Amino acid sequence: MTPERPRRGISLRAVAPNAVTALALCMGLTGVRFAIGGEWDRALASIIVAGVLDGLDGRIARLLKGESRFGAELDSLSDVIAFGVSPSIILYLWSLQALPRYGWLFALAHAVCCALRLARFNAQIDAAEKPHKSAGFLTGVPAPAGAGLALLPIYIWLWSGEDTLRAVWIVAPWMALTAVLMISNVATYSWSSLRLRRTIRLEAIAGVALLGGALITAPWETLTVVALIYVALIPFSMRSYAKVRQRRAAAARGAVPEPASSSAL
Repeated sequence: MTPERPRRGISLRAVAPNAVTALALCMGLTGVRFAIGGEWDRALASIIVAGVLDGLDGRIARLLKGESRFGAELDSLSDVIAFGVSPSIILYLWSLQALPRYGWLFALAHAVCCALRLARFNAQIDAAEKPHKSAGFLTGVPAPAGAGLALLPIYIWLWSGEDTLRAVWIVAPWMALTAVLMISNVATYSWSSLRLRRTIRLEAIAGVALLGGALITAPWETLTVVALIYVALIPFSMRSYAKVRQRRAAAARGAVPEPASSSAL
């Protein structure tokens, strides 16, 4: 009996999620094209669409059972370009080129930290112990959120028209902060760390619908609020994870049984 040959290429089920990932990459680069032409609203819209597509590709892969190592690597490469390189160039063209040499260093810092974050993620894919993930948290700010936070000065500028926000002394430190958050060990909330009580699920659906309407009617004001809320939640996520660690330590000592790690909302 002849041994079965290993399959080559990508399975049919993996084509759709990988195509969505490639589309996210293209949208990220398209943002750079719009930024070169000074179309800042379209540049940011391209990054946002890339973020939406990045959130869909993994779910499509799980739905179709088309997960693969190829898809994971492609997703990381797409994230580096769409959420690391593209926002760096957009912010450089929008503000940091006023201080060419030093401004470029801050742009590079964002792109490099995004790449380092994703390299760390790939290196830990097969790790047996993942304290943050096992508790339902992320390590550091994820790449799409990091890009969204880095672009916050442009959101505010688009709806306020305040040219002071383009100043290098504002944009550069903010970019440095978001870059550090991406490679930090700070525990941040993930979708799996949130649980909705049955009594508020209808309200949550209504809230999502209203958020979608707000993004259509007043996108930049809405994104400003969302970004600020995300930043404000980071201390709470750190405190929640600290409580999980304390419970695990107590459970390991045999003091109390460890409860479910996910927080309820």
